[in-house]
Amino acid sequence: MAAAFHILNGPNLNRLGTREPEIYGHTSLADIETMCREAAGDRAIVFRQSNAEHEIIGFIHDAIDDKAAGIVINPAAYTFTSIAILDALKMAPCPIIELHISNIHRREAIYHHSLVSKIATAVIAGLGPEGYAVAIGAMDRIVGRPA
Repeated sequence: MAAAFHILNGPNLNRLGTREPEIYGHTSLADIETMCREAAGDRAIVFRQSNAEHEIIGFIHDAIDDKAAGIVINPAAYTFTSIAILDALKMAPCPIIELHISNIHRREAIYHHSLVSKIATAVIAGLGPEGYAVAIGAMDRIVGRPA
């Protein structure tokens, strides 16, 4: 069986569906997990979310230890502040896709400088919740398995 994709989600994403629906829509994180599993087909998915920086770092370490085929990460607010998450991602030998539901470049200036983008294989922003399925298809192509 092919190695899993680890889909990691940062703070406040557990509130999707009710949090600022004018920006993030009405799709819940549970709905997104379902979309990811459907998009992955027979590929295993590890889908996780935490509001705590140290837990996200642990999730990244788990992905490394599990020899994940790829990491899709929506670090949310930690995108712009967490050198610790950046350092953990630098240790990952697999491709990394940074994902954002909204287009961070069309938002306030505080959202324009991603630390994660410096090491990400690719960045997806502004496609809404559907960006997760796009990320899985892209990751399949990056690791050499046709979508």
